[in-house]
Amino acid sequence: MKPLFPCLLLTIALGTTAVAQNIYNNPNSNHGNKFEQLGGTLPTPNEYRTASGAPGPKYWQQRCDYDIKCELDEQNLKLNGSETVTYFNNSPNELVYLWLQLDENQHSTVNNANYQTSNPMNRQVSPQQIDRVDEAKSDNGYGFQISTLTDAGGKAIKYTVNKTMMRVELPAPLKPGQRFVFKLDWSYKISDRMNRGGRGGYEYFPEDGNHVFTMTQWYPRLCVYSDFQGWQNHQFTGRGEFALTFGNFKVQMTVPADHVILGTGECQNYQAVLSPAQFARWNKAKLATEPVEVVTLDEAKAAEKQKNTKKKTWIFKADNVRDFAWGSSRKFIWDAMSTKIEGKKIMCMSGYPKEAYGLYRKFSTKVVEHTIKTYSRFTIPYPYPVAQSIEASSGMEYPMICFNFGRTEKDGTYSEGTRNGMLGVIIHEVGHNFFPMIINSDERQWSWMDEGLNTFVEYLTEELWDNKFPSRRGPAAFITDYMKLPKEQLEPIMTNSENIVQFGPNAYSKPATGLNILRETIMGRELFDYAFREYARRWAFKHPEPADLFRTLEDASGEDLDWFWRGWFFSTEVCDISLDTVKYARPDLAAEPNASNEMTVKRSADKPLLPTFDDISKIRNREDKNISFRTDADTTLRDFYWRYGRGLEPYDSSKLEVTIPGNKPEKLNDAEREKYGNRHMYELTFSNKGGLVMPIIIEWTYKDGTKEIERIPAQVWRLNESKVTKSFIKDKEVASVKLDPMRETADINESNNSWNTIPEPSRFTIFKQAQGGGRRNQGGQAGNPMQRAQDKKKGF
Repeated sequence: MKPLFPCLLLTIALGTTAVAQNIYNNPNSNHGNKFEQLGGTLPTPNEYRTASGAPGPKYWQQRCDYDIKCELDEQNLKLNGSETVTYFNNSPNELVYLWLQLDENQHSTVNNANYQTSNPMNRQVSPQQIDRVDEAKSDNGYGFQISTLTDAGGKAIKYTVNKTMMRVELPAPLKPGQRFVFKLDWSYKISDRMNRGGRGGYEYFPEDGNHVFTMTQWYPRLCVYSDFQGWQNHQFTGRGEFALTFGNFKVQMTVPADHVILGTGECQNYQAVLSPAQFARWNKAKLATEPVEVVTLDEAKAAEKQKNTKKKTWIFKADNVRDFAWGSSRKFIWDAMSTKIEGKKIMCMSGYPKEAYGLYRKFSTKVVEHTIKTYSRFTIPYPYPVAQSIEASSGMEYPMICFNFGRTEKDGTYSEGTRNGMLGVIIHEVGHNFFPMIINSDERQWSWMDEGLNTFVEYLTEELWDNKFPSRRGPAAFITDYMKLPKEQLEPIMTNSENIVQFGPNAYSKPATGLNILRETIMGRELFDYAFREYARRWAFKHPEPADLFRTLEDASGEDLDWFWRGWFFSTEVCDISLDTVKYARPDLAAEPNASNEMTVKRSADKPLLPTFDDISKIRNREDKNISFRTDADTTLRDFYWRYGRGLEPYDSSKLEVTIPGNKPEKLNDAEREKYGNRHMYELTFSNKGGLVMPIIIEWTYKDGTKEIERIPAQVWRLNESKVTKSFIKDKEVASVKLDPMRETADINESNNSWNTIPEPSRFTIFKQAQGGGRRNQGGQAGNPMQRAQDKKKGF
C-alpha cells in the first residue's frame, strides 16, 4: 500500500506490536482484553441454543393451560378462586414435582420471601411504619390460602409452600411428552395497593366510596422449567419480576353487576354483561378509526352512586399467552377503536376513572394504537387481537393489558409533565407486550432483558410520536449523570435483578442507551434494525437469554460486537475520550524556515444539557421524508404545551487557555511546491480516560464556516486502549475541532472534547522515501502520526 503522501514518511504509533505475550491481566499494559472475544463468558452453544443466537434443532419449552373461575367479594375485599391446570412436559427430562408461584404471599407476614436490606435509623418515622412492625409479629392474614389441591380425579396431592413458591409432588413421574392435570381452590385478602405497595390490589376513592381493582399475580402460576436453568423458582421479593410459561386461558370472573372488566384476551359474552346501548357502541367501535365510548362518562358517574349488589360473570379467553390480568370497577369509562397491522384487525382500548378522563379520553387509545404499530415495525407484527391501557395510578404490564397513571386536576386541567409522563408510561407498558410478553425473557434473573429492550423501543416510539418529545432514556447524553457516579456505586448491566442498587439506570436507561448507540453510532440504522428484528423473530413466543441476543445481533449484522458487550454490559467502565493535543502543519513555501514560539489555544466546554435537544435520532427522523410524526398527522393532539413549548434556552460557555509547544517549520522541496502547497495537515492525540472504548467522532469546523463530521470506529483503540494519535490532511483550513458533537457516546466529561482555536501552522517537509526501505507501512495503518524519519528533520 502506498503512503497517503507519496513522499511523506509515516510511522505507526499506536502501541507495541508484541501482543503475542499474555498481558491481558497486566493492569499496567496499554493493551488489555477489551477487543478479545467473550469466549467462555457466554454459555457454550448446544443443540438447544446455537452459536448463531438462534434456537437449536432440539429447542423445547413447556406449556401450561389454565381454566379459572373466581369471584370478587368487594364488600370483604377478598378474591375466591378455583383453577384446573394442564401441564405439558415437552422437555426431554422426567419430572417428579412441579413448582408454582404464589406471588400474593409477598404481602404475608408469614410466607413472604423475607429478603431484607439495611435500613439506618430515620429520625422521622410514620405511624404506618410502626403499625407495620407490630403487624409483622403475627400472621396478618394476607397471602394465598390453599384449601384443596387434587389430581383430575379428586385425589389429594401433597404440596409444600416455601414462602412465595409451592412445590407440588406428582403422584407418578411425568415423562417427556406427557401431560398432568390438577385442580386447586384458593382465596386471599386483596391488599390496599396504594398503602402496601405491590403490583396488584385495590385503590380506594373516598370521595365516592368506590374501588378500582387491578388483579395481577392473582392466581397460583407455574414456574418456568427450561433447558438453561431447570426450575426458575427464585423467591419473589417484589423486585425481580416474572418468568412464565406460555399457554391458553379460559377465565370466568364474577363481580358486582355494575362493574366493567377489562382483561387479557377477548371477552366471550359481551352481549350478556353489557347493556343493549353499550353492546351497540361496542359493535360500532369494532369498525371505528376514532375512539368510541363503549361505557360513557355519564354511565360511570351514575354507577358510582348506585352500587349494584347483584352479580355478573364475565368470560374471557386468551391463547398462547404467558399470563392473565384484569381490572374491575364500576368507575371505569371504556373507549375502543380498531386498527390493522398487516391486514389483521386489532382492538385498541382504554379504561379509566373519571379522574383521568381529561387525559385518557384524548390520548390513551391513540397512544396504544401508535405503540403497537411502531413496535411492530421494529420487531414483529403484533400477534394478539387486543391491546389496552388502564388508568390505575401505576405502571405495570401483562399480555394485552397494562395499568398506567395520568390524572388531571379536579378542574380537568393538567401539566405538561403529567401529560408527558402519561404518554411515556402508556407507550412503555403497552410496549411490554413485545418484551417480555412475546419475546419471553426471564425477568426474575435479568430485568434489563425486558425493561432495557422495551425502554429502547419505547424511545423509538416516543420519537415517532412527536419529534420534540422529551425522552430521557435513550439519548446517550442523558446516561452520563449515572455514569459519572463513583465506581463503587456503579454495577454491570449483567447483574441479577435482586442485586441491583441503581435499578432505574441499570435495568432501564443504560441498556436502552447502549442499543441506541449501536443503532445510531456503531452499526447504523439499517444493519441494527435488521438484526434486532431477527432477534424478535427468532425468539417470539420462546425464552431467550442474554447470549441469544448478543449472538443474534452479531450473526445477523456481520459486526463483531464482543468489545461492546464486554464494555457496556459486563463492566462499569465509562466513556471519557479526551482530545489532548492538536498540531497543525502546512508545506513550507518560504525560502528560509522561520522559528516559531509557543502557541496559546483556547479550549471550551460544550453548552450544558438542555431539557430537550435535537439528538441524532431527532435530526435523522426529521430529515427522513418517509417518516410521519403522529402530532403532525393528527393535529388534534397538539395542545398548549406543543404549541408554546418548543424553544431553546440560552447557555453560557466557559473557556480555558492551554499552552502547547510551538513547531519549527522547514523548507518545502521546490518540485513539490505546486502540488502540495495548499494542503493542511493536523495531528490529533486522544486519550481514553474512562476505560470504555468507543468510536471517535470528530467535528471539523473550517474557517469558511462549513463543518464536517468524521467517524473513526472503536477498533482504532485495539492496539492501544489508552492512547491514539491520528493525522489528517484537509483541503481547507480548520478553525476548531470538537469531539462527539451530537453527544452520541455517553462521554461523561465534555470539557476535554474541544479545541476552539487552532494554532498558527508549523511547517512540514515533504521528501521522497528511499526505495527498498522495508514494508513497515504495508499493513493496516490504524494511526499515522506526523513523524519524520530522523529527529533532526522534524518539522513540528
